[in-house]
Amino acid sequence: MTPVPPTSSVRVVEQYPRSLAEFERQFGTEQGCREYLLRLRWPEGFTCPRCGGRRCWATRRGLLVCSACGYQVSALAGTILEGSHKPLSMWFRAMWYVTAQKTGASALSLQRILGLGSYRTAWAWLHKLRRAMVRPDRDRLWGRVEVDETYLGAKEEGRSGREAGKKALVVIAAQEDGAKVGRIRMRRVADASAQSLHPFVLDSIEPGSVVRTDGWPAYAGLAKRGYTHEAAPQGRLDVPGAEEDLLPRVHQVVSLVKRWLMGTHHGAIHPEHLDYYLDEFTFRFNRRTSRHRGKLFYRLAQQAVQVAPAPWDQLAKRVRGRKKGIKI
Repeated sequence: MTPVPPTSSVRVVEQYPRSLAEFERQFGTEQGCREYLLRLRWPEGFTCPRCGGRRCWATRRGLLVCSACGYQVSALAGTILEGSHKPLSMWFRAMWYVTAQKTGASALSLQRILGLGSYRTAWAWLHKLRRAMVRPDRDRLWGRVEVDETYLGAKEEGRSGREAGKKALVVIAAQEDGAKVGRIRMRRVADASAQSLHPFVLDSIEPGSVVRTDGWPAYAGLAKRGYTHEAAPQGRLDVPGAEEDLLPRVHQVVSLVKRWLMGTHHGAIHPEHLDYYLDEFTFRFNRRTSRHRGKLFYRLAQQAVQVAPAPWDQLAKRVRGRKKGIKI
């Protein structure tokens, strides 16, 4: 066994590749990938999960052994990468490819670019990475925020208003940034009731913020929850521009997410997995101004070691044998 020096206290945020050439130089070997992963998981240096010890040894199998209590831990244990038998360098290439594509990647394209043996493996990898695109403790939106709902799904006869039917109802919050759209949040909800919409607002927006909605009654009561609620009357649908002037930022996001689902994923998505596609869109949208795609790669790799494992049975839950998804 060889001793492992304490990890550097240099912020890893400054250590991401700016180009494909830099990526290949830094992560062309398993050792380079593992060292980077260790710095991401323990940015202040190794800490034994059992005794809190700060020094460790590395075995030939890549396990870390605490020098104080002898506890063995894998750098991948308890992360989204746990249980993988593929090289870390292949996972890193997958993360680079996914974040380098501005519109995202399909399972088929990932299978081809990595030379994976099966479509199922590529599909599972993408869903694992989507689970790593959202931090559980991420900051909430603040300031002035527009909130509205939209339906994802084909038009159904006999359905009108806020009746979902077989369609998926998604609520969206868009933070104002002058005339532009700032950060966003999205979630699929069961219905358009206060019991469904209020928890989304509480989870997504800081109390004290101004929440602007249409006149839907379910939004009533937000003022009692610590928000300044602006309820604008619903515009007439037969007046050009009336609806767009009401909540322009959230409507822009609605248009973009529908176009993205149709373009990258061809509109065929299992409802059970829709939340993870929404998470991916949110991850990309909120980082759309990053100068380097490597910054997105860094964020995804950083969060991949903070998210719990997602075994195949959990990924494929309730969708085996089903071929129909949401048609946008």
